[in-house]
Amino acid sequence: MLSPRLAAFLAKSGFGAARAAPLAQDASFRRYLRLTGGPRPAVLMDAPPPEDVRPFLHIGTHLAGLGLSVPEIIAADPEAGIVLEEDLGDALFPTLLAPGTQETLFDAAIDTLVAIQRAAPPPGLPDWGPREMRATALGTLFDWWWPAAFGGPAPEAARQEVGAALAEMLAPLAAGPHVFVHRDWFAGNLLWLPDRAGIRRVGVIDFQTAAIGHPAYDLVSLLQDARRDIDPSLAARGVARYLAARPELDAAAFRAAYAICAAQRHLRVACQWVRLALRDHRPAYLAFGPRTWHLLEEALAEPAAAPLAAALDRWVPRDRRANPPGLTASQD
Repeated sequence: MLSPRLAAFLAKSGFGAARAAPLAQDASFRRYLRLTGGPRPAVLMDAPPPEDVRPFLHIGTHLAGLGLSVPEIIAADPEAGIVLEEDLGDALFPTLLAPGTQETLFDAAIDTLVAIQRAAPPPGLPDWGPREMRATALGTLFDWWWPAAFGGPAPEAARQEVGAALAEMLAPLAAGPHVFVHRDWFAGNLLWLPDRAGIRRVGVIDFQTAAIGHPAYDLVSLLQDARRDIDPSLAARGVARYLAARPELDAAAFRAAYAICAAQRHLRVACQWVRLALRDHRPAYLAFGPRTWHLLEEALAEPAAAPLAAALDRWVPRDRRANPPGLTASQD
């Protein structure tokens, strides 16, 4: 049953007779409804304040201008947080990834990423640099994971030492390059549209938190996905394809930045699953915890991540690097 505000919006937009069915939610508080029986297939995004749909609209206009397949905006009421958009279908990458298709899909995703990063970003994007990356990792680690894992707040010395280690590890990213980063460029936010050509074969969604950051970050999101296993040979192939398409980059510096971004992302996300479980009552995300902690261990073995590895070795025993005791994906 649609609320009066949504029903009025749809009627005004010519979709008053459409039928609405819920689509799967992401990790935000936005709600999506698939509309059928209207003038065309469409999706209704319901994101009332404090959600803000204006970044989604702004960034979507930019990406569409680059020739990407992003949902066309049919109608919008930014103040109310309502957007009526094109329905790109159900062919999300995770539903298609298999030994016979994954190379094609990942190649296309990397080619699309390169096209985005080569273009000048739109104005007004926030920074996703060393300071922001340090702050978010410290926040999920010490505000959520640590109290749940150890039963109380972390010692101030732990915050200071891990914070300093993150700052040291992330410092090389400040040298750039600085590009548009989606910040969640993983399979679940990409759709396969084989009837389109070139980079338009990749549908892109959930880009509203895009920022300006290092180009390695989105490649890590794609090839070191916390939600699914990716064969190491496929990931290595992806990095090689990316670097072949970006010969202007220093390959060694990029690979170091890739390791840095991986260590930060996996630490932040492993602890973010705990926040989603405790604050947002979404414990199902804890199922991704073991994989995320494993990816973090692999990243910490890289020389570029040595400062963070040393700090974590001092404060977080390896046998505690997991979902906190008592928290499970199936809990009520």
